[in-house]
Amino acid sequence: MSASSTKVELKPGAYKTDLKPVWCPGCGDFGVLNALYRSMAKLQIEPWNTVILSGIGCSSRLPGYVTTYGFNGVHGRALTLAMGVKVARPELTVIAVGGDGDGLAIGGNHLIHACRRNLDVTYILMHNEIYGLTKGQAAPTTPTGDKTKSTYWGNPEPSVDPCELAISTGATWVGRGFAGDMKVLTELITAAMEHHGFSFLNVMSPCVTWRGDDEFKRLKAMLKYLPEDHDPSRRASAIAFTREKDVLTTGVLYSVETPSMVDRLEVIKEEAKGDKPAPSTKEILSTFYPTF
Repeated sequence: MSASSTKVELKPGAYKTDLKPVWCPGCGDFGVLNALYRSMAKLQIEPWNTVILSGIGCSSRLPGYVTTYGFNGVHGRALTLAMGVKVARPELTVIAVGGDGDGLAIGGNHLIHACRRNLDVTYILMHNEIYGLTKGQAAPTTPTGDKTKSTYWGNPEPSVDPCELAISTGATWVGRGFAGDMKVLTELITAAMEHHGFSFLNVMSPCVTWRGDDEFKRLKAMLKYLPEDHDPSRRASAIAFTREKDVLTTGVLYSVETPSMVDRLEVIKEEAKGDKPAPSTKEILSTFYPTF
């Protein structure tokens, strides 16, 4: 084998750019980024065949720190970008990233439809229960009763559980991790990227600036792993773990195999290229005419 044809093994450092993360010291997003480097190296993901897309927020800066193609879009639109890229270029590895405010408030509608369409995209949600970039207002995930910049007397709203939402709306792989548990988080990101279909990973990624310095300790004390007999193909069992109180169970909550949207589109393309004569433009347009 010639030297020019020898495949070089990519190490985690090969995925780092020259940009230095500007997150606050102690931010959980550092853990997510480093776990992503390790997962990409483990799978030998080719940076030149990979796209990472984001919306707006602290965690949405992540594409600039990875040596792949990347795009930092507008607020809440990470998944619209990811879906467009995957449909146009299904051979690429497509990863969407962002925070819980970006993904569940203005971007919540896009999450629902990304789940039900089951495109082969990995979405990593960095969940800190607060709007960090805009200085500490209540987010859709802020626990009821919590005092924030925008809820002085306590948050009056019920919070959204991202995993329950994703499972309920059709995601075929749903996991939950913790930024302070690097080994398990790396395993979860790896499994999410290996899954064929829409994979959603909710990572508890503490904001020490607006949620307090003790957030890592609080979450670590709640940490629990899935029991060995958990069946991830049972939706009811998976949802039960999203409704626990004072416990943070991490692992692959839900996983099933069904055709992705690209798979289904390929079937339609083959049917359209079959023996039946193609409809004329007039016939196609006639389907839009009133029938009364």
